[in-house]
Parts: sequence; C-alpha cells; structure tokens
Amino acid sequence: MSAIDLIPTPYRVIGRTVLLAVLTGSATALAWQFQDWRYGQQLAKQAKAHAEMLNQLTLAAATQQQIEQEKRRVLEQRLSASEQTHYRVLSDAQRDQGRLRDRLATADLRLSVLLDATDAANGCPVSATTATGSVVHGATRAQLDPTHAQRIIGITDAGDQGLIALAACQAYAKEISTPK
Repeated sequence: MSAIDLIPTPYRVIGRTVLLAVLTGSATALAWQFQDWRYGQQLAKQAKAHAEMLNQLTLAAATQQQIEQEKRRVLEQRLSASEQTHYRVLSDAQRDQGRLRDRLATADLRLSVLLDATDAANGCPVSATTATGSVVHGATRAQLDPTHAQRIIGITDAGDQGLIALAACQAYAKEISTPK
C-alpha cells in the first residue's frame, strides 16, 4: 500500500482539485504571460507606426513652411523693388518741380494762359497777332504773375505726388493680389 492509499477518499478529491488548480493556474499564468507579450508587441508596432506618421507629418510641415518662407522672401524682394521704383519716380518729380520753381523765380520761364480773343465782352480786347520778338505762334496768351505761377506749380506738385502715391498703392495691391 502506498501513502496515498492511506489518505481517506474525500481528502484525495480535495488534493487532486488543489493539484489541478495549481497546474491550471500555472497554465493560466502562462497563457496570461503569452497574451501580455503578444499585446506588448502589438503596442510596440502601433507606437512605431505612430512615430513614423508623426515624423512624416513633421517633415511635410517643415517643407510647407520652407515653401511659404520662400514665397514671402520673393514677395518682399518684389515689393522692395517696387518701393525703390516709387521712390525714384517721386524724387524725380520733386526735382523737376524744384527746377520749374527755380526757373519761375529767376524769370527764366514765364507761365502764360490762352486768352479768348473773340470775347470782347470782358472789356479787354487783345490783338490776335503776336509781337515781333515773340516765338509764340497761334492764339493770344497773357503772362501770369510769378507768385500766382508759383502757387500753380505748388498745386500741380501736390497733384503729381498724389498721382505717384496712387500709382504706387495700385502697384502694391496688384503685387500682393497676383499669386506667383
């Protein structure tokens, strides 16, 4: 007789159940460990795929940012060239206006206006012929007072500057709105 035969039957059933539970528990633990390992591999694959996707997105964003910076640099260069052109046109116009004012001040140049020789109602009959020393041919003209001529030149100067500024604004708006 063996030692197991001496143990009463209900205790044998309990022992077998405990032994089976221990063995089954080890199998269950082994199964859980295997599942944990497999799940860990899946998580590692997902993490790697996620990291690669983030890397690709970062590279795409960096490339897009470089493209936008290049567009901005090109636009800034074009606007700088446009601004230089505007400044040159404005300074040329101011220089020409200054020369014209100087010529008017030194009596080197006189401004004149056309007169209507047929309008006798004003009480200023003017002959339709030119003086012998004059190089003006055609309609009769009257010279303006130098101070009034200076005022007229000042008004035209302001108008010229306004037109130049308007042209610069239009060029700026056109430059900004046209994609290149």
